Amino acid sequence: MHPFFIWLIAFAVWWFATSFFEWALHRYVMHRPVGSFDYPFKAHAVIHHHVFKADHTYHLINPQDRKTIPMAWWNGPVLILIASLPVIPVAFFLGSWMVYLGAASATAVYYCVYEYIHWCMHLPKSRRLERSWFFRRLNGHHLLHHRYMHKNFNVVFPLADFCMRTLRVRANTRFAQPICPAVPDVQPLELAQEPLAAH
Repeated sequence: MHPFFIWLIAFAVWWFATSFFEWALHRYVMHRPVGSFDYPFKAHAVIHHHVFKADHTYHLINPQDRKTIPMAWWNGPVLILIASLPVIPVAFFLGSWMVYLGAASATAVYYCVYEYIHWCMHLPKSRRLERSWFFRRLNGHHLLHHRYMHKNFNVVFPLADFCMRTLRVRANTRFAQPICPAVPDVQPLELAQEPLAAH
């Protein structure tokens, strides 16, 4: 098989796998300390979720809090390496390092998409992306994570949330969600058509 097709197949397979990596990382490392290793927990669950809630504070209010939206610069290379490590024995067994390169590329692209759309979610600026149907769906999905921290762990591709039964598509009870063209109405169905007071 041509090396490009090997790379492409590995990329596609690992894109799906990375949804589960993102889910596990978010649920088990970013929302609880792992022994004495509590940096991700403090940076995400304590600081990020304290600054950005599911109300009008879902969008950046204090410019000084911009630094709490993205991960630290060094997180990207570390996460890409960790997420693609399981592919090394497979690549070795198959005798093609294009398998590893495809998987690592998928994780790298996934991470970049994560960082960009997460930035756009919390700092909206009427970008073309923010007017798209899929962004609005993902934005509502992430907003509900800020409402229910133990649901909707995926930001990019909610396959793992669906498979692991942590998917929530609407709120249980009415809450004062942000009003914005890029944020869908995630109120309970019977209340979805009622306007919320803007904040």
